[in-house]
Amino acid sequence: MITAAWRALLDLLLPTPCGGCDAVVEPGHGLCAGCRAELARPVPAPDLAGLPPAMALAPYRGAPRRAVIAYKERGRRDLARPLAAALAAALAEAFPRGPCLLVPAPSRPGAARARGGDHMLHLARTVAAGTGHVVLPALALSWRARDSVGLDARARAANLAAHLRVRRRLRAVPDDDRPVVLLDDVLTTGATALACGRALADAGRPVGLVLVITAVGARRPVVPGGRPTRRRVTRTGAPGVVSIRREQDGAARRPTRETPARHLPATRRSR
Repeated sequence: MITAAWRALLDLLLPTPCGGCDAVVEPGHGLCAGCRAELARPVPAPDLAGLPPAMALAPYRGAPRRAVIAYKERGRRDLARPLAAALAAALAEAFPRGPCLLVPAPSRPGAARARGGDHMLHLARTVAAGTGHVVLPALALSWRARDSVGLDARARAANLAAHLRVRRRLRAVPDDDRPVVLLDDVLTTGATALACGRALADAGRPVGLVLVITAVGARRPVVPGGRPTRRRVTRTGAPGVVSIRREQDGAARRPTRETPARHLPATRRSR
């Protein structure tokens, strides 16, 4: 087994590839500047019935996808720091007035052992380090839960309904106004986020925001000849619940001859 000291020595002697593009980066950085920039422009995740407002750092493709796989499946724990920094920046924009309760999506016990620990719990703790955020590992999967890879949305939902539970420690946390944020690595069918959201709501802790590193189906709006789009995060409804919108700086929302309707920023669509 490689100790932390030996690993640090190897980092100094061997070149470290970027987790997103394989460019050489300084030891401990994990991602190059270009790949970090790809995680600095969060986008709304696709709408799913019953899902709280959801935001992704990036679509599930290219460098962000490779970074998630490297961190989750290939032992690149040095990626936790740049990924956590991007998540923390997104949280600061969504909830600028105060800290949050961070609930990591649970992993199967067998998968967590194979990866050397629960990767989302480790990431949530890295996000919270040095901030007022509180990590609440309130959810767990039983050892009987199946691997979700290859399962469709219905099978994933049934798998989670049978094996997802709320830990007792959730009820030990005093009631307050801190919003609950569910953290996960990838939003695919939305089955995991929906099941976790329902479980937390039933326990009296409704989710105010689902924040993921990447989301399948998310896309960045492109407006040829127009100005860059910017994100606007507003609060709606109950305390701690956010709404994510995109708009074009200084431009009218109606189509013009210079900006055809098909080139307007993509809006969130229901599935």
